[in-house]
This record gives sequence, C-alpha cells and structure tokens, in this order.
Amino acid sequence: MKGVVMKDPVLVFDGDCAFCSSCVRWGERYLRQTLASGGWEAVPFQFAELPELDALAGGRGEVSAERAGREVLWVTPAGRVYGGAQAVARLLMRTGGPWAYLGAVLTSAPVRPVAAAVYRWVSRNRHRMPGGTAACALPGRKPVQSA
Repeated sequence: MKGVVMKDPVLVFDGDCAFCSSCVRWGERYLRQTLASGGWEAVPFQFAELPELDALAGGRGEVSAERAGREVLWVTPAGRVYGGAQAVARLLMRTGGPWAYLGAVLTSAPVRPVAAAVYRWVSRNRHRMPGGTAACALPGRKPVQSA
C-alpha cells in the first residue's frame, strides 16, 4: 500500500490487540469479496501509512494512530473515513451477499446509535472478549485535574 493511490478500501485496525486481530482474520476468511463485490485490504495501524491515508482523506487528522487504537477505520479510495460500527457496516456492505444487508441495517438512522453504543462497549471491553488479552485493553482515561 504505497502512496495514496488505492484500488480498494483499507480496514485499519489495532494489530497489537489479539481480539481485533482475531476479528480481522475471521473477516479475511469469511467476508472476502464475492464476484459481485470489490476487494478490501486489512492493515494494522502499526504498519499502515497513516499520514498518506490521512492526506487521502483531506489531511484533517481523521486517520491517526490514536483513533485507530480506539476504533477500526475504513478508508475508501475516494478518501472517505468511517470509524467504529460504521466501518464494520461498510466492510459488510462491501462483502456483498447477505452480509451487505446486515451492513445496510447498521447504517440506517434508527440502528446507527445503537450500533455505535454496542461497538463502544465492545471496544472498551475487548480485553475481556474471546481471544482478548490484557494487551487489548484501551488506556484508561486521565482524571480531570481541578484548578
């Protein structure tokens, strides 16, 4: 994935997280494109060309190591960036077949906030999920300092 010219979307994930890596391996095995859909590439953010992907997205900081450590990112060749549940939805829609219907449901207005809340819960608890380890835990929030 050299430069900012992309043929297929890129799924950027936390490669240090065993749960995230397991999910991506599952996706690569079961969600690979059908003849009717296009391909996609999965890249751990630790090895992704984040500045180039961010430049493709307009250079607004939408693609960063900090964000990719918190949520999976789906970066399209046109420079659109989706995060979290919406990134998963775009992956499912790209896959085609019955998965595309599930992805479309996740993008619908009534379901979007619920999908985002579920994604955030899973993300915060990924170290407790099957395949997860202590290395999967997100860094704790810093306490607010009073003045």
